[in-house]
Amino acid sequence: MPQATAATSVVARRIHRMPNLTYLQRMTVPLGGQEIVLEEVEHDAGGMKLLRIRIRERARFTIFDVDPLTARAWGEAMVRWSDAQQPSDAGDPQA
Repeated sequence: MPQATAATSVVARRIHRMPNLTYLQRMTVPLGGQEIVLEEVEHDAGGMKLLRIRIRERARFTIFDVDPLTARAWGEAMVRWSDAQQPSDAGDPQA
């Protein structure tokens, strides 16, 4: 049986397992065509689950892994912005 050398034992310790990903949602931005994918990231070692946000723009990818508090703050800021873009009921004959 071959002896493990220092080099092989270092290589063996550097092998990382891929995290478990759970698909949540996919959307495409109508004006720019960017694809946004949301996934939950869970590492085998445990710890906090993260939200992975993958944005694909042609051949370019941007990936963020964010914690629950950051995801909530980001989501709330987006909802506030979106709500502010809604036309008011003033002048709407159906209101």
